[in-house]
Amino acid sequence: MKIQIKIAALLLSFCASSSLLAQDITGIWQQIDDQSGEAKAQISFKKDSSGAYTGTIIKITPRPGYTPKELCVKCPAPYTNKPVLGLNLITGLKHIQDKDYDEGKILDPLTGKMYSLKAKLNPTGKILRLRGYLGTSVLGRSQTWVRVE
Repeated sequence: MKIQIKIAALLLSFCASSSLLAQDITGIWQQIDDQSGEAKAQISFKKDSSGAYTGTIIKITPRPGYTPKELCVKCPAPYTNKPVLGLNLITGLKHIQDKDYDEGKILDPLTGKMYSLKAKLNPTGKILRLRGYLGTSVLGRSQTWVRVE
């Protein structure tokens, strides 16, 4: 009986820690283009000492008919003329509650525009839905990213 209780407690502890891990966006994500549905890039999310997340471009996915830009030419300072590979695409994204993230900024390296960002992680922790917007989230664009690792 004592062994069964210990096993049950261990399983409960494992399940609780797994659900906490599923709420964290740290790791590598495949960015999927919202217009074409094709893979664009891989983004690595890391959490900084303040608890905010930064997303860095670690791989640009080759696509037929697309030549990736090497430099962020139209981007505002401090991103101007920086290599797109290694660029901090997302900054300041904060975990708000449950699986919701908000208060971030996302840079579109193709246009050089910076947008406000919020995101929601699905219950499995494998799908991240991002919404970049100006002013209000109604005036924005959404993307779905898939966890790589």
